[in-house]
Amino acid sequence: MKVRNQTTNKVNVITLGCSKNIVDSEVLMGQLVANDFDVTHEAEKSDANIVIINTCGFIDNAKQESIDTILRYADEKEAGRLDKLYVTGCLSQRYKDELEVEIPQVDAYFGTLELPQMLKVLNADYKHELIGERLITTPKHYAYFKIAEGCNRPCSFCAIPLMRGKHVDRKMEDLVKEAKRLASMGTKELILIAQDLTYYGLEAYGERKLADLLRNLSDVNGIDWIRLQYAYPSQFPLDALDVMAERENICKYLDMPLQHGSDAMLKSMRRGITKRRTMELVDTIRQRVPGIALRTTLIAGHPGETEQDFQEMYDFVEQTRFERLGIFTYSHEENTHSHTLVDDVPAELKQERADAIMELQQGISMELNEARVGQTYKVLFDRKESGHFVGRTEFDSPEVDNEVLVAVEKDTFVRLGDFANVKIDSASDFDLYGHLV
Repeated sequence: MKVRNQTTNKVNVITLGCSKNIVDSEVLMGQLVANDFDVTHEAEKSDANIVIINTCGFIDNAKQESIDTILRYADEKEAGRLDKLYVTGCLSQRYKDELEVEIPQVDAYFGTLELPQMLKVLNADYKHELIGERLITTPKHYAYFKIAEGCNRPCSFCAIPLMRGKHVDRKMEDLVKEAKRLASMGTKELILIAQDLTYYGLEAYGERKLADLLRNLSDVNGIDWIRLQYAYPSQFPLDALDVMAERENICKYLDMPLQHGSDAMLKSMRRGITKRRTMELVDTIRQRVPGIALRTTLIAGHPGETEQDFQEMYDFVEQTRFERLGIFTYSHEENTHSHTLVDDVPAELKQERADAIMELQQGISMELNEARVGQTYKVLFDRKESGHFVGRTEFDSPEVDNEVLVAVEKDTFVRLGDFANVKIDSASDFDLYGHLV
């Protein structure tokens, strides 16, 4: 084995999984920088002597990606190109004992809430005064903004509470302080995330406080867009809709995973809501926030899903016409209630059903996008690629939704991270094309 001579502690942090993991990595990196570590994030070519992998353990594909990444860096360590390898995050929280046996090259495994312990192993201090501060890894003009940790919902298919624990709110004053700090650094868009945004306030204040939080964040100077992701439909706090309608800097956008459109499946999934009540909620949201873009996610192939159940979900999507939609195939997760059921829908059929839903949504999205041709929208530009400036309207979240493309021409000048008005000239199923006006 080769032995490296390393005089400084340089850390490369690898982040897998969802936006909540991105925030966790950013907090970790902020602490490391405050402890005089040299830190990089997902550096392809890095001379770091320490690697920390923040893993995902949500569904089978995500777990496999995490394991493959750990094995890759375990080989790097075996070859002498790495001194220390640490693993944290959801996979580590859920399967720590098994991982320690199967991949012993890792120096230590940590759970989702063990940042102080990890820093101690790294001979670093956990600096309480840095709570709310982090090293942003996204383009500086937008940031994911985690308002709570964990989840109290009993969804039968979901292992998140096993990995993230019970719902814990962040204090409102801390969130406002963090928003002001981000704004001072150039952040223009806050993307609010939690496992369940609509539960916010119940743990810390004894009542739902999402509406109050939105008002306070909306008042922060420099924040032009506030976007809501991961709302839960059951017991939705309708007063939050009034704030969304009133405040111009709260995007007319709501990500609300509904999971299915069949009463039998919603009951089996323990979602606490019926199809009828779901459709009534969707109607209410659209009435109280005119023009809102609703994003949802669904699951195909949950145990017991019949052809009739699938057809009900298909009809539900066709009737509701969501502006944005994604779908997962069911993953049989250990220690969840659904795992006690027979995983009786073949993998091929799960995928066929998911594909059918996405084909339907493709047509819906095409029609909705074509209706935007000729309209002018405020666009926030994220990047430049393939001869185009690429941005988003308030109706689109980064990475998962539609984008607006403006061709780069001699008289076209856009600074990334800036807003500009764009008139839409043409549309495809998931993108819009336009010019600056």
